Amino acid sequence: MAENGDTDHNIEIWKIKKLIKALEAARGNGTSMISLIMPPRDQVSRVAKMLGDEFGTASNIKNRVNRQSVLGAITSAQQRLKLYNKVPPNGLVLYTGTIVTEDGKEKKVTIDFEPFKPINASLYLCDNKFHTEALNELLESDDKFGFIIMDGNGALFGTLSGNTREILHKFTVDLPKKHGRGGQSALRFARLRMEKRHNYVRKTAELSVQHFVNPVTSQPNVAGLILAGSADFKTELSQSDMFDPRLQAKVLKVVDVSYGGENGFNQAIELSAEVLANVKFIQEKRLIGKYFEEISQDTGKYVFGIDDTLKALEMGAVETLIVWENLDINRYIFKNVFTGEIVVKHLTKEQEADVSQFKDQASGAELEVQEKSSVLEWFANEYKRFGCALEFVTNKSQEGSQFCRGFGGIGGILRYQLDMRTFDELSDTEAGYEDSD
Repeated sequence: MAENGDTDHNIEIWKIKKLIKALEAARGNGTSMISLIMPPRDQVSRVAKMLGDEFGTASNIKNRVNRQSVLGAITSAQQRLKLYNKVPPNGLVLYTGTIVTEDGKEKKVTIDFEPFKPINASLYLCDNKFHTEALNELLESDDKFGFIIMDGNGALFGTLSGNTREILHKFTVDLPKKHGRGGQSALRFARLRMEKRHNYVRKTAELSVQHFVNPVTSQPNVAGLILAGSADFKTELSQSDMFDPRLQAKVLKVVDVSYGGENGFNQAIELSAEVLANVKFIQEKRLIGKYFEEISQDTGKYVFGIDDTLKALEMGAVETLIVWENLDINRYIFKNVFTGEIVVKHLTKEQEADVSQFKDQASGAELEVQEKSSVLEWFANEYKRFGCALEFVTNKSQEGSQFCRGFGGIGGILRYQLDMRTFDELSDTEAGYEDSD
């Protein structure tokens, strides 16, 4: 089960992806769409003054329609900025303008928010589209990876996060070569040599715990570990009993490099680039693999399909809710026109085209739409209420694709065994009793 912070982070990323998709699809007439990004520690007063100057310049636009829409967008941006005394800690993103909807109507849009992590970009653009390049950078993984570079001369501990690398510690060792000078017992010399090598591996294992395990939580503070080196020390370390099992579980790859030290660090980063890029991919495969395992072993601790998953959620039985990030199902809240009863339905695009879905099956009464929202959004806002972790998956891996095609892109791993068929039978018998009254 994911840590709560991780789940929240994944949801923030999903929300930004969804927002980027909507912003990129939006188009306006003329240059009336403003993209404004303020980095942390920027001044609201500076941007307000700049918008004032822009307002003056825009007043000279010859085309009346374009002039009015640009001035309108600048005014909207100025009004929204007045709500902020200072720029939030992570910066501020503001999009405003008049967009043309699918049916050709014009609609005013203003979106402002503080990103979930600092945005180091400053931007002001008037165009016929919104500029989202800086938001895409927010989606780049900021996972931190640990590196241990070992060779016969010493060891180096470093971390890599995004494109920032940092050397935490390095030390040198003086190990005896295989051949001693004459006059020594060969056995004694070999024993001393092995002892020194053993001490070197032990010291590296102890320091790795110091640098890569958080003393507060007793958990590794890196998303993965890469062991590198030019001799077989790295292999020795990875197989050693002295190497902490918590870190052993985090080893992503053991790579051969031609050098030690900093040059070896740079080479190790290059050689493990593919593995680091695939960490999210690996986590996803592992999660869906665990789900498929529950199904293949028929433990009864799994659920799939929108209706069964929602039943299990209401019972608090779901431990991990797995949802495809592009799941196209809408949640409708209907009101029965005659009885005033509230009905909740979850409809796919095909079902929405079916008129009978908008009528009561029994009486044929019209169902009036009270509210319509995306199921994904509803899950993102409500998952905490059900006490479960929420994981968004893609259909890019083989497992992900199978999950989306075969299981409808929604399912869950349960806390305890549950047979969903018994609930269906129960509801059928209840309906039977109601009929016989």
